[in-house]
Amino acid sequence: MDLMLQGKRALVTGSTRGIGRAIAERLAGEGAKVSICARNRDDVANAVAALSGSGAAAFGAACDVSKPDQLKAWIEASAAHLGGIDIVVANASALASGADLQAFTQAFEVDLMHTVNVVSMARPWLEKSSSGAIIAVASVSGVEDYGYDEAAYGAMKAALLYYVKTLAGELAPKGVRVNAVSPGTTYFKDGFWAKVERDDPQGFAKAMAGNPMGRMASPADIANAACFLASAAASFITGANLVVDGGYTRRIQN
Repeated sequence: MDLMLQGKRALVTGSTRGIGRAIAERLAGEGAKVSICARNRDDVANAVAALSGSGAAAFGAACDVSKPDQLKAWIEASAAHLGGIDIVVANASALASGADLQAFTQAFEVDLMHTVNVVSMARPWLEKSSSGAIIAVASVSGVEDYGYDEAAYGAMKAALLYYVKTLAGELAPKGVRVNAVSPGTTYFKDGFWAKVERDDPQGFAKAMAGNPMGRMASPADIANAACFLASAAASFITGANLVVDGGYTRRIQN
């Protein structure tokens, strides 16, 4: 299927590794111009070099997305470099575990407020686009409690889903679609579940047993869904939460 992303200008936060990197690579592979960001300057430079080396038009900058001034500078530089903004993928996450004040603060500032800020800051360009699209990377933890000590993480992902739904109604008349992707357990080298596999084999086995397909998602599985929602192939989809979990969730999706 041609996703008709050729020449589209896309921003992806938290995109030097894992899901964010896979989304940036898939968008670039479809012909989109891509701007990435993460906190580590060297990681950004290496990711931009890899994207450019594959023939993509790529830009990137070091950015702590919890700092609005840094986020704004990256967005403005990206818009100038790409010639505008058509797609925003808010992927960055603090992956804050626990239920203490620090965990809630981190999850609030990164998972929720960075999404709110990137939307607000990119909105003028998105409204000028002929096909504006916003994708928020949420989680199945926003709809179910899996007992993995992730109260802060799950609470902010739940808030993110509500935000996506209300924002979709607000921006639809302006031609901007807003959707969420909710990954289930997703495995990649040095990722959350790789660390669980190393540090808590029993917990990892429990999570793996909950996957009817017998495996966890790969970042590419999530990227495929995100790029579909960003594309013209999903032109009549807005306010949706696309669960990509291989059947891990037991609830009826609605």
